[in-house]
Amino acid sequence: MLSINSALFCFPLKHESHTGKPAKAWRKNNAKNHHETSHKPGTANNAEEEDMTLLKYLALNALELGSPASGLPLKFSSNETSGWLQLSGHPDSFAIAGPGTIWKKTTLEDGEIRVYEALQQQKNDPAYCIVPKFYRKVEFKSELFIELEDLLSDFNDPFVMDIKMGTRTFLESEVSRTNARPDLYQKMVRVDSNAPTQEEHKAQAVTKLRYMRFREQQSSTSTLGFRIEAMKMKGCEPVRDLQKVCSQRDVQAVLSLFLQGKEQNKQSLLKRLKKIRTAFEESNFFKYNEVVGSSLLLVRENAKVGAWLIDFAKARSSDIPLDHRSPWCDGNHEEGFLFGLDTLIETVDQCDLKVLQTSRLEKIVRSLPWK
Repeated sequence: MLSINSALFCFPLKHESHTGKPAKAWRKNNAKNHHETSHKPGTANNAEEEDMTLLKYLALNALELGSPASGLPLKFSSNETSGWLQLSGHPDSFAIAGPGTIWKKTTLEDGEIRVYEALQQQKNDPAYCIVPKFYRKVEFKSELFIELEDLLSDFNDPFVMDIKMGTRTFLESEVSRTNARPDLYQKMVRVDSNAPTQEEHKAQAVTKLRYMRFREQQSSTSTLGFRIEAMKMKGCEPVRDLQKVCSQRDVQAVLSLFLQGKEQNKQSLLKRLKKIRTAFEESNFFKYNEVVGSSLLLVRENAKVGAWLIDFAKARSSDIPLDHRSPWCDGNHEEGFLFGLDTLIETVDQCDLKVLQTSRLEKIVRSLPWK
């Protein structure tokens, strides 16, 4: 059974324990004592552990809400009798690796392995310091994983935010796919039942491109070049559906929550985001690679702030240099990553931190299109 002596969780990989019985889907270990400890239900320690479990899920999985990576049962703090939450998506996408590392399921066809291996071989490339450390490829139960740095290992109970970057979130190859999909139609009507055309309602199916365009128009992707996908606040359950936070005013309200009204937090985040921008601009690797659907993972605990570029499944190489700011047209490979990062930096810089000292923030947050 895969296990780890740190504050992580174990994903079900359909393996068995040494007893021959199916392994549990989740277990919590104590990193300090290196042995399992138990707490009575309802104790403070137990609540903290359960909250950390959700935090890890947000940082590792809710970051891919456009295409959920994992569907797994998580223990969590709840008034419900079961105390478990079944999350939808593709199962078994992450697993425990070792102290400070995680396994992420991948394939030889997607861009993850290529990006991480390339940057590992080009450690002098400025972008090497803005992505998780890559350790190796791992084959387990005939499936392929990559072992990556656990970006939350230096934090205890932080605020976490996922921001999907760019003005284009679909691959150019998807433009030519004209097959309509019923599952995407269902996703569309759950967001807006009036969005499908009369023909789409009749067919009860939409194409991937049509759905992705719809998603972009529903969020700040098309206007700001980024959208907030999910956020986890200290002591709260994660909010995993923020794509409809659309206006710059509403985006600033959510960012103000993340910064908790402190100028030091704001300046630390701005410093890190500007470092990411400079590294990306100077990177020879990303000059010839588009990063469609990639995210920025923001983590803050007190005055300690971290930010990294993650998720490269849709990264594709380009035979022409990219500036990552030009508008996209079919064949130019531009995805607007730096355009979105420019706007994000400007948006953070303009955040009104004093709003936290008034009742206006509560009114703004309540008015946001939470689901």
